Amino acid sequence: MNRFRAIGAAVGLLLLCASLAAGASDAQNAFDKGVAYFNEADYARAITEYGKVISLKPDFPDAYYYRGISYYKTGKYDEAIGDFNMAASLYPQPHDPELYHNRGLAYFKKDNYTKAVEDFGKAISLKPDFAEALHNRGVAQSRKGSYDEAIEDFNKAISVRPGYMDAYYSRGVAYTRKAAADFRKVCDTGNKNACDNAKQLAE
Repeated sequence: MNRFRAIGAAVGLLLLCASLAAGASDAQNAFDKGVAYFNEADYARAITEYGKVISLKPDFPDAYYYRGISYYKTGKYDEAIGDFNMAASLYPQPHDPELYHNRGLAYFKKDNYTKAVEDFGKAISLKPDFAEALHNRGVAQSRKGSYDEAIEDFNKAISVRPGYMDAYYSRGVAYTRKAAADFRKVCDTGNKNACDNAKQLAE
């Protein structure tokens, strides 16, 4: 009797293993389809395929990561952040700085510049010569009114990549805004020249 129970348990285990293997194969197939759609910039279909992967294999971090990028590309920033959070929790740590950079971009799009700065900082801590993250953190700092910190980031981005024209442009904007802020402070004391300069910079 016990021998038959043992055989039955073994058969059940084999069937379970076969089912798990089939599920893993289906998940990989769906992921591959998602990648194909992603590479074609068909993000809506990519999202659908990555969703299938996650339903079959909820601990598949790449599916969350690439669905997060796909959500970002379609303007669904909350969904993107949610997927980046899941990917970050499933990947071994520390992970690819691109993950934090992309989540920072999603926060930036939601005007959450504090969170954006934090995530760009995480990306930079993993890759100190990450020029795009340095530039984007500078832009987020500038949006917060932290012009000195922004200029420092643009300087670092330029030192990493001397031909980075976006960083030069953004640094120029930050200098202009910093100057305008200073002129406005002086303007408040009744200094007409300062008021004129602040007005000119605002045009």
